[in-house]
Amino acid sequence: MLNRRNFLKTTAAASVVLSAPTLIGRAFAADPIRVGALYSQTGGLSVVEKLLANAVQMAASEINATGGVLGRPIEVVVEDGASDPKTFSEKASSLILKNKIDTVFGCHTSASRKAVLPIFERRNATLFYQTHYEGFECSRNVVYSGAVPNQQLGKYIPWIVETLGKKKFFIVGSNYVYPREMAKVSKKLIEASGAEWVADEYLELGHSEWAVMVNKIKESGADVVLSNVVGDSIIAFYREFKNQGLSHETIPICATVTSEIEIAAMGAEYAAGSYMSVPYFMSIDTPANRTFIDNFRKFTNDPKAVTYHSLEAAYFQVFLWKQAVEKAGNLDPQGVRDAIRGQSYDAPGGKVTIDADNLHCWMTPRIGQWQADGQSKIVREEPAPVKPLPYSAYGETEDNLFCTAKGLDQAKLKG
Repeated sequence: MLNRRNFLKTTAAASVVLSAPTLIGRAFAADPIRVGALYSQTGGLSVVEKLLANAVQMAASEINATGGVLGRPIEVVVEDGASDPKTFSEKASSLILKNKIDTVFGCHTSASRKAVLPIFERRNATLFYQTHYEGFECSRNVVYSGAVPNQQLGKYIPWIVETLGKKKFFIVGSNYVYPREMAKVSKKLIEASGAEWVADEYLELGHSEWAVMVNKIKESGADVVLSNVVGDSIIAFYREFKNQGLSHETIPICATVTSEIEIAAMGAEYAAGSYMSVPYFMSIDTPANRTFIDNFRKFTNDPKAVTYHSLEAAYFQVFLWKQAVEKAGNLDPQGVRDAIRGQSYDAPGGKVTIDADNLHCWMTPRIGQWQADGQSKIVREEPAPVKPLPYSAYGETEDNLFCTAKGLDQAKLKG
């Protein structure tokens, strides 16, 4: 079993790190189409974000191998956000102004996305953002290919109450916008399901001392933990949970963030029996997903590389962009964004579609239970993709949309 330090070393070594423009694929006569990949290559988030850059580059390589886009190859220009929102902003400006690039795949955290958003909107460029996030955003310059709260929590909370029989939730998260917004949605769903939340607690990002918090959980009377903990803190939290004698059989952790990456880093025994809700799991047993995993391992030259939800989205969003460019017939940013509305793609995790109203992604919610081998057993799966509702915490429904192609209806939001 990999310990965290060895996992990080192995993952870093396996990643294909490219800081200069990189052309992947066969020779073409036509000039390349340049796109950006803005992910941390250094700093605390680089272990994960290098993998996201790999996924974008792999998709570009596959597209180039089949003829490119409009008969032109894709050239991927990788910039390093250095795990710092200010640097992300600077590098976004460099890609758009210096490199004259209109399309960027990138950012991993909400903090980095928020830092670059004004630049994309001011310059009429397009950001493809692959990470599941807290919603509460409606930009006509961003294509959101990760899940929003209604796709992660809408069926998850009722399932925890009805199937697991849990009635008292201890909500815990890292102290920033994503966990707090997810908690807002969770509380409404918990109460609507006839259960209650007994605590809503936060520790700073990167916090590693979890003894006091776990003791609070033990003394709270809670019978389930809803975890919105992020990053390295996940590893410390799960280990302390087990070290204090808590069991996922009696007080399971039900998470919205924990992925195959964190499971491998902490050791599968600490998470076995806990749950996660996300549209994509590595364990999805289909030919398309098995091929995706094999190809990613070959691309990174790492036979043990794991795939996970944000990585899959980073990969499939490149194909959605390709389809939109070909429908538009040119690279005009607004034309491509118009063309991507309604575009569908058979991704490794199943069919995905960019919503025609809000540029977010229809996808299939799933719940997985982590097993002793570090993989998930999918215990619930929606029969069809679910429409994204980025403002569900504020009352948005399919019949009452806040975010449309015209923009955000501020009157509904205030109401």
